[in-house]
Amino acid sequence: MREVRRTIAFMLRVAWREKPALFASYLILFVGNAATTMKNVLIPKLLLDELLLVTKGAALSEHLQLLVLYAALDVGMGALVRVTNSVAERTKGELDEWFKEYCDVMLAEHAMQMDYEHTEDPDALDQLNKAREGMSWYSGGVVGILDCVYRIVLNAAVLFGVTMLIFTRCPLLLPVQLIALLLISWLVARNNGIEARNFLKLSKINRIFSYVLFQLATFQYGKDIRLYDSSRMMGDKAKEQSDQMTDTWQGQALTQMRYNWGIDVVNVLRDGISYLYIGLLAVRRVISVGDFTMCTLSATQLYNSLHNIIFNAMDIKKRCGYAYQFILFLNYPAAMQTGERSLVDTGADGHVITFRDVSFRYPRSEKYVLRHLNLTIRQGEHLSIVGLNGAGKTTFIKLLCRLYEVTEGEICIDGVNIMEYAEEEYRKLFAVVFQDFKLFAFSLRENVAPGLETVDEKRLEQVLTQTGLYEDAQKLADGLDTTIYKSFDEKGVELSGGQQQKTAISRALYRDAPIVILDEPTAALDPIAEYEIYRQFHTLVGGKTAIYISHRLSSCRFCDHIAVFAEDTVKEYGTHDELVVREGGIYAEMFHAQAQYYVDQGAMN
Repeated sequence: MREVRRTIAFMLRVAWREKPALFASYLILFVGNAATTMKNVLIPKLLLDELLLVTKGAALSEHLQLLVLYAALDVGMGALVRVTNSVAERTKGELDEWFKEYCDVMLAEHAMQMDYEHTEDPDALDQLNKAREGMSWYSGGVVGILDCVYRIVLNAAVLFGVTMLIFTRCPLLLPVQLIALLLISWLVARNNGIEARNFLKLSKINRIFSYVLFQLATFQYGKDIRLYDSSRMMGDKAKEQSDQMTDTWQGQALTQMRYNWGIDVVNVLRDGISYLYIGLLAVRRVISVGDFTMCTLSATQLYNSLHNIIFNAMDIKKRCGYAYQFILFLNYPAAMQTGERSLVDTGADGHVITFRDVSFRYPRSEKYVLRHLNLTIRQGEHLSIVGLNGAGKTTFIKLLCRLYEVTEGEICIDGVNIMEYAEEEYRKLFAVVFQDFKLFAFSLRENVAPGLETVDEKRLEQVLTQTGLYEDAQKLADGLDTTIYKSFDEKGVELSGGQQQKTAISRALYRDAPIVILDEPTAALDPIAEYEIYRQFHTLVGGKTAIYISHRLSSCRFCDHIAVFAEDTVKEYGTHDELVVREGGIYAEMFHAQAQYYVDQGAMN
């Protein structure tokens, strides 16, 4: 019940804060539907009683006025309610679409703001999928849940009215309807439990199924799918997940079948007993023909009201169970400790980065990626990080950028643990280009200067010139305003791999952060183009702190120091001239092996 209360309270707060007009729609519907229900029960009785009096010899003129009044009331009220309900339903439908979009945006914003660690956490990804599906497909969102609340209130009001009518004419109908309803409620509750368990089971299946279909439909995977004939494999994967979904739904249907049969049997018995009882009262003249009609309609409405109250109570519990996954995601526990400390301007000395006995292993893994790492990077220093794949180089950058928390030890900026700094302010220290960087399907200008209201055109041109992208940009149809990719613009352009990397590098440099980090950003460039970029970087970065990761060791010549990662830590540290002559050194061996490769390639050419 706690999750039901929290979910309903959440929906009411959101609706009242964002669109209070929704409650006006519900009020109009309540008045119209409640009045119509009671009219449908009472008007037939009143009309029949008047007509029977006429058939028994009463003067028609004495009762014609009432007959016309009741008929006019029936027709007029019906027409008025249809008009007002139509307006209210249309308004509610429009608000339903608005709230669905609102919740989608809320979900997306939270997903973008939550700790990066969760983006690689299967549990968090499953929770995201549960939140998305639970808020839309299964619960119906804000309006879907508030509809249940509205129907409970409406049927409670109708129930009170028809109960008063039945109690005065045929009171034994009350226990008959109640017993039948209790039996049906138990059967429906069993069905709801089956559906809720299947929802949790289907969440992961749906996520995998959607992933496979997404890859099949994404153009950027087109080359690999075609060249490696992967479409059959992807299709088999989709079919496997589809079969699992089908088996789950089929199992649910078979399990629920016996409960559905039970509901049908109870309904037949209820109707038979009710009509027999009311018929006996009419035959024995305990009630009039008009009363017989009223009692019959009231009995049906009594059962329907009781059924709707309990059904909607169970339905709202089920829907809230689904929608609660959305609330859980919005309150997903943070993976990192955040502080409020501000960074102090240290003047010419700049910021000093210190790794103190840092060890790290990824969540749910027992293997350490880094162990007992100690390293100091001073303001303005250009550090190159090298090592074989899997040596922990990118992990080192993720820890420095606070995408993950260290397992042991601490990272300090100016002698203060980075966990004490305000996250937003701390992130402003860095301009990073990861190896797996992403560009957006927006304009080239928005990719280089994202999130900025005003752009310094002179500086933008300078940065693009430094990275060698300016001339390419000028050749585009709309220059810097040309859209990248064709996702939203058929005139969009597909940049080459090298152009994409230059765009990502330009974005990092335009940010003008005091610490620049490049994690193998030039992998798609040839050695000469890479050399030119690093040569320009040396000038452009200037007094900024810069950290480079590159497999091409020629870039290390531009750096003040080199850290060689191996065996989960820094095994060698020094300048290029120091390390390249170290006998038996890891760096020396790697450098000479690459140098020999280029010598051999030159001889063959």
